[in-house]
Amino acid sequence: MASASSSLLSKVPTSSANTISFSASLSPALPLFPSQFHLRRHRRTGNALRVQSKIREIFMPALSSTMTEGKIVSWIKSEGDLLSKGESVVVVESDKADMDVETFYDGILAAIVVPEGESAPVGAPIGLLAETEEEIAEAKAKAASAGGSSPAPAPAAAAPAVSPSPPAPAASAPPPPPRPADGPRKTVATPSAKKLAKQHKVDISKVVGTGPFGRVTPGDIEAAAGIVSTKPNVAAPAVAAQSAPVAAPKVASAPSTPALPGSTVVPFTTMQSAVSKNMLESLSVPSFRVGYPITTDALDALYEKVKPKGVTMTALLAKAAAMALAQHPVVNASCKDGKSFTYNSNINIAVAVAINGGLITPVLQDADKLDLYLLSQKWKELVEKARAKQLQPNEYNSGTFTLSNLGMFGVDRFDAILPPGQGAIMAVGASKPTVIADKDGFFSVKNKMLVNVTADHRIVYGADLAAFLQTFSKIIENPESLTM
Repeated sequence: MASASSSLLSKVPTSSANTISFSASLSPALPLFPSQFHLRRHRRTGNALRVQSKIREIFMPALSSTMTEGKIVSWIKSEGDLLSKGESVVVVESDKADMDVETFYDGILAAIVVPEGESAPVGAPIGLLAETEEEIAEAKAKAASAGGSSPAPAPAAAAPAVSPSPPAPAASAPPPPPRPADGPRKTVATPSAKKLAKQHKVDISKVVGTGPFGRVTPGDIEAAAGIVSTKPNVAAPAVAAQSAPVAAPKVASAPSTPALPGSTVVPFTTMQSAVSKNMLESLSVPSFRVGYPITTDALDALYEKVKPKGVTMTALLAKAAAMALAQHPVVNASCKDGKSFTYNSNINIAVAVAINGGLITPVLQDADKLDLYLLSQKWKELVEKARAKQLQPNEYNSGTFTLSNLGMFGVDRFDAILPPGQGAIMAVGASKPTVIADKDGFFSVKNKMLVNVTADHRIVYGADLAAFLQTFSKIIENPESLTM
C-alpha cells in the first residue's frame, strides 16, 4: 500500500491510498491540538527526561472530520519489532473505513497501549516507540503505569457523586417538619392530586406537599404511592423518610426493560455508531417529502442495450439525477449552520450501499460531467473499495445529493432519511407493470416506478422539488441524453 506523509493526527489523510503516517509527541510540527496539548504539558513537567529517553507516544489518528474515536483492527507489528520510517504499523477502523497507519520514525515498538479490538479517543496514545533496546523496559513501565492509573479516577469521580447527595436531602429536610405540626389544618391539594390519591388509596393528609404554599401535587401522590413518574419530580426527596429514596434508583432503571432469556446484546460497531449519530442529527432538520411516478419503458430498453458494456442501473439513475440537478441548483444546495445555505459548485452524487456491519455512501464526484461509461466504471471501483472498507474520506463524505435505490429488492416505495449537511435525498422504488388510461380512455400497460424525495425545507420548497422531479422524469422517459 502506498505510503503517505501526513501526520497521524491530521484530520483528513492526503494520500490517495488508505495509508496514513503518525508522528509522535517529540515531533516539532504537530498540526492538531491534542498533540500540542501533550507537547506543552511535557515541556512543563518532564521534557528533559523525555528528550533523553526518546520514548515517543503513538497517537490515535483522526482519519476523518467526523471521527471522535478509533478502533484498533490489528497491529501489523508486535512489541519488540524494529520499525523503519514509512512502514505500516497498525490498522485503525474509523467511522467509515479501515486504514493502515505508517510511522514517521525509526525505532522499536516498545509497548502496545491499546490492544486489538479496543477503541481509543482521537489523540490518545495507543502505543510507545523507543529508540534503543535499553529504553524498552522504561516504555513498558510507562505503559503499565498509564494503564494502572486509568481506573484511579473512577473512585475519585464516585466520591464527589456521593458527597453532594447528603446535602440535597438535608436542604429539603427542614420544610417537612412544620407540615406534620400543622396537622389540624386542612390539606391543600390540586384536583388531579385528590383524584390520584383516591385511585391509589393514598392518605392525602400524610403527604407532604411540594407545590406553592405546601399544596399537594400529582407528583407528590405518585411519589407516595411509589409510582414511576414520566416527568422529573423534585418531590421525591421531600417525601417523609419512607421508601422514596429507595424508589429513586428504580426510576432510573425502569426505562430499560430486562433482556429476554437467551437474548444477545451486540454493541454498535464504529460504523453503526456513526450512522446512529448522523440519523439523530437529521431529526433537527425540518424536512418534507414529495413522490412522483415515472414511466420507465424507455429507460429499461436503454439499460438492456448498455448493460453488456458494464453500465448499471445505479449509474443511469445517478447520471439522470446529476443532469436534473444541473438545471435546479437549489436542490443541490446545502445548509449546515441554520443561518445560511450554500450553492455547491460540484454535483457529487452519494449512493447508499449496504455493507457488512453498516451503511456507507460512496460519492460519484462531478457526476454531471462524466459520461455514462466512465461513471459506471468509477462506480464499480467505489463499490469494491466500500465493501473492502478502503474508501478515502473524500470518497464518502463529499456528497451534495444522495440516491438510495431499493428497486432491486422489489420495494415499490419508501422514504429515505435526509443526511445531515445535504439538501435532498432521492428514494427509488422498483419499476413494475402498471395499467394506465390515456386521455381518450384507452388502457395500456407500462412500467412505472415511484420516486420519493426528502428535502430540507429551509432551502428547498415544494415548487422547487416538483420542478426538479418533472425534469428528472423527462430525462428518464427520454433517456437518449444519458449516453451523450
